[in-house]
Amino acid sequence: MPERNLDFDRIINRKNTNCLKYDFAEKRGMPADVLPLWVADMDFETSSYIEDALVERAKEGIFGYSEVKTPYFEAVHNWIRERHGWDTREEWLVKTPGVVFALAMAVKAYTEPGDSVLIQSPVYYPFSEVITDNNRKVVSNDLYLGEDNRYHMDFQDFEKKIADEKIKLFFLCNPHNPVGRVWTKDELIRVGDLCVKYGVTVVSDEIHQDFVFKGKHQVFAGLKKKYEDITVTCTAPSKTFNLASMLISNIFIPNPGLRRRFRKQMDAAGMSQLGILGLVACETAYTKGSQWYEAMHAYVKENIEFTRKYVGEKLPGVKMTDHEGTYLVWLDFRETGLSVEELEHQIIYKAGLWLDSGKIFGDLGRGFQRVNVACPRATLTEALERIRLAFID
Repeated sequence: MPERNLDFDRIINRKNTNCLKYDFAEKRGMPADVLPLWVADMDFETSSYIEDALVERAKEGIFGYSEVKTPYFEAVHNWIRERHGWDTREEWLVKTPGVVFALAMAVKAYTEPGDSVLIQSPVYYPFSEVITDNNRKVVSNDLYLGEDNRYHMDFQDFEKKIADEKIKLFFLCNPHNPVGRVWTKDELIRVGDLCVKYGVTVVSDEIHQDFVFKGKHQVFAGLKKKYEDITVTCTAPSKTFNLASMLISNIFIPNPGLRRRFRKQMDAAGMSQLGILGLVACETAYTKGSQWYEAMHAYVKENIEFTRKYVGEKLPGVKMTDHEGTYLVWLDFRETGLSVEELEHQIIYKAGLWLDSGKIFGDLGRGFQRVNVACPRATLTEALERIRLAFID
């Protein structure tokens, strides 16, 4: 049976489906009629193979405690090996109900209350939340925006922060959300060698690994054997196949000691088996979803290029940072001269858009907006046109 869900131009009405993106604007302090391009899920149907597999499993009618066997691991393993060149082992795999849950488990497993955890701001805001909510201290090795319109790491500051703050744990975002960098092999090796030198455990969030549009995704743990020994690699089908509500992530921890400590925290949190529908969705995605993924990836790439061109030609005072990975575009509004508060008001009430304000990613995100472009072209065009009209004097 051929893949059916390849019309990415089709606008699907997601309202009144208990959809966080569309149905909770007022509850979250937004006007009811805003156009949402904020949270990182896609406005596309997932692969029809996944839909069919879920329907067939639901017809069984019994939803007792469930687990998976080797074919599940093989599906995940083969996808990562074939697309990203990393060979995993079944014993390394720990399944969790999400990457953010895994981040929290790592904080508990590898640090003590009062310890410092290193991040690279501006970065995905749950990084900071799981650190502070577990009574640890956030330390940032701030990224900087270069003259090449790309963000870069400050390696001297990276080492200084590790030494001065006695860092035990580092959260790496690769590809980086929200600034869109796909870190190079050389950049990651400089980071990795410093982490090995100082005995720092690395949690590498690679959930956006299948959304690379420039360069090549480098699995951090796969670059050197000694990196495998210090790394917790976080992957999931949720971004790639639009499965966020399936609550399934695949965490690879090669080091047995790190894996035991991680599992102990999962046990303490009362987490054991995951839901069967998420497991079915994941295995099906990685075994039958390639055609859908390739077509979706090409469509999103066109959306990114469309956005770049539109911003460059029609939005004076706004810049789009050079985009290498993720479907989340990072727009710089600082040259408009608006304060953060004025910018927020303009975007929400004049443009009628619900975007992710840059300030939630840290102070370095102030004056920026994150835009989710994984939507039909007509929706994206309307959003950009709303911004253009809102900023006409």
